[in-house]
Amino acid sequence: MAGSLNRRDFLKAGAVVSSFFIVPRRVLGGPGFLAPSDKITLGFIGCGKQSVGLHKNFQQNPLTQVVAGSDVYASKLDSFVKTNNERYAQQLGETAYKATDAYPDFRELLNRKDIDAVVIATPDHWHAAMAVRAAEAGKDIYCEKPLSLTIPEGRAMVDATRKHKRVFQTGSMQRSWKEFTQAVQLVRSGAIGPVKRIDISVGGPPKDWDLQAETPPAGLDWAFWMGPNEIERPYNNGLAPAPDASFWAKWRDYREFGGGGMTDWGAHMFDIAQWGLDMDRSGPTELIPPGGNKNEGLIYRYANGVEMVHQPVAGKNYCRFIGTTGTVHVGRGDLQTTPAELASRVFKPEDYTFQTSTNHYQDFLTAIQTRKPPICDVEVGHRTASVCTIGNIAYQLQRPLRWDPVKEHFIGDKAANKLLSRPMKKEWKV
Repeated sequence: MAGSLNRRDFLKAGAVVSSFFIVPRRVLGGPGFLAPSDKITLGFIGCGKQSVGLHKNFQQNPLTQVVAGSDVYASKLDSFVKTNNERYAQQLGETAYKATDAYPDFRELLNRKDIDAVVIATPDHWHAAMAVRAAEAGKDIYCEKPLSLTIPEGRAMVDATRKHKRVFQTGSMQRSWKEFTQAVQLVRSGAIGPVKRIDISVGGPPKDWDLQAETPPAGLDWAFWMGPNEIERPYNNGLAPAPDASFWAKWRDYREFGGGGMTDWGAHMFDIAQWGLDMDRSGPTELIPPGGNKNEGLIYRYANGVEMVHQPVAGKNYCRFIGTTGTVHVGRGDLQTTPAELASRVFKPEDYTFQTSTNHYQDFLTAIQTRKPPICDVEVGHRTASVCTIGNIAYQLQRPLRWDPVKEHFIGDKAANKLLSRPMKKEWKV
């Protein structure tokens, strides 16, 4: 029809994206019901344990239609497809639903023109290679934290997102939780006076390789799992456990694939510190390790004089702001303040000078519709991951470092700058 909007123009205008699925007319038309042709179509890249909660949150949202999954571990991919089909069959009142597609190679999923956005829930060493290619393929992106394994890879993700005009939400979902929003508002509003120090309690840096070689299970493409890493390691069950394993994969503990507790939980708690300090586009300028090969006690110093101390203690991970007239201590489901009455202080919507959200997943979908940045945009995720990563480098070198958050390199330290990146296979460079 002459003058009509095409599908992508319709999205840019703020409408919800379409899908190709057709369901019986009898299931349409109920109050608040969206037909599949009016939904945002999603593909999942990475169908392991981390994807389970993400899948449930997005699949049950009436704005979305999850149409495909991708994983190099066949049993995990099969489980994802089975779960997705069963949920839609139940929603539609059908005995079977078989419209979920499976792709061992994520590039095949990205080639699908009908998929609007992807959810990346793979190990950290894959994030940049996948996200950059997703942006190039015209997909909006939700990517788990920490955003990247290295500083240049994180910057490449930002650049690709901007170049291709994509929406990118980092999975730092604490930004959409009420206790953290309250904590940041208290800090930013001056309720505890100027901040002088922040204590962060999360785990320490990654460790060197110490795992024994084992035989990969049937259905796991181990070479593809290794992906971008030029330095290859043998399979071990701890790195890519079976779908029914009771423990979280241990790839996070090794510097080839992750950044230890500093990036795993640090991407949550350092993120709140950056948010509270209004440093989402910047970062610290000095790092002072404790010496003695200790994995705690690292001091980050910001240009304004605020010091942030990595001080892990037993129990729940937290971020504690210490001001001249009070404190704000926040963890998951835990907000403690001095004076105590600050924790329950009520703020009006107009009091907030920063973006807020009450649902991280809905926030991403709304951003897709409006084409406005979500609460944890790719630049925010990159800056938080950078804080975690340079902290790991300071621990590794055990000497003071000066950091330039504008140029994103260490000042006058070639050895430290060399650790900012990693060798990658030519096929996967970003």
